[in-house]
Amino acid sequence: MKKVVSVFGFLLILALGTTSVSAQQDPQYTQYMYNTVAINPAYAGNRGVTSIVGLHRSQWVGLDGAPRTQSLSIHSPIGEGKVGLGLSIVNDALGPSQETYVGADFSYTINTSENGKLSFGLKAGGHILDVDFTKLTLFDVTDPRFSQNIDNKLSPIIGAGLYYHTENFYAGVSVPNLIETEHFDLSNNSSSVIARERIHYYGIMGYTFDISDQLKFKPSTLVKMVAGAPLQVDLTANFLVMEKLHLGAAYRWSAALSGLVGFQVSDSMLIGLAYDRESTDLGDTFYNDGSFEVFLRFELFNEYDRMLTPRFF
Repeated sequence: MKKVVSVFGFLLILALGTTSVSAQQDPQYTQYMYNTVAINPAYAGNRGVTSIVGLHRSQWVGLDGAPRTQSLSIHSPIGEGKVGLGLSIVNDALGPSQETYVGADFSYTINTSENGKLSFGLKAGGHILDVDFTKLTLFDVTDPRFSQNIDNKLSPIIGAGLYYHTENFYAGVSVPNLIETEHFDLSNNSSSVIARERIHYYGIMGYTFDISDQLKFKPSTLVKMVAGAPLQVDLTANFLVMEKLHLGAAYRWSAALSGLVGFQVSDSMLIGLAYDRESTDLGDTFYNDGSFEVFLRFELFNEYDRMLTPRFF
């Protein structure tokens, strides 16, 4: 496999030696509505059962060094359900860099009305960064800034979130990491390159409409803000047929169109697939077969729990 010169984010900036790296760095998810705990710790335990979610995303397939993300999370209510605990692990690779996030999630839920519940969440953990500069094709192989790889650089993670839901509506805001960490500073006499972890702000909202006994409409939206990158807005329309088949489409504002499909294999298991096609010049100009995302959710409960608390988000 040929060595990589990434066409994305900080890799071009590293090669050109500009002053700073400021980009949208957190992993991107099309099926965010099934993987909410990855971006909002207040969601931990909110499904009312022990929930395990695994997800894989291959972005911009066909481009060398394109982003690849794997995430695994488990969360559950504790005791009477006011407290939720969770653990999330995310591995994110881009070109010569690989980042691993490990975070413990804690939530506390209060009743705001007969049907409304508000959860407060905290996340704490660590972030490990590895960068292998030998995977780059450098213009100047003697450049001292790229002579030493970055191995297992550890940074702290502290995050927070709010999540509100009723039987049919949910909304949340979160900041998965409140700490801006400088990962490395590559400098010489003429230029400097600084890679900094930027604070990401998330907002999520959705509603479940009962169209008939066999059909539900579930629109949702995700908004992500980070300094140095355009505002990202995902608009998603999902239909649930006979509480088994999920069919939907999504639009990432000025970025991509997506198709989503999922199937409730059993009360415990849900599997889903999403495909994104770029609507930007990246999809037209570069060799790019789109982005693929697959997830599996497995939940542990008894039939009594399932009858009393069916959850559609």
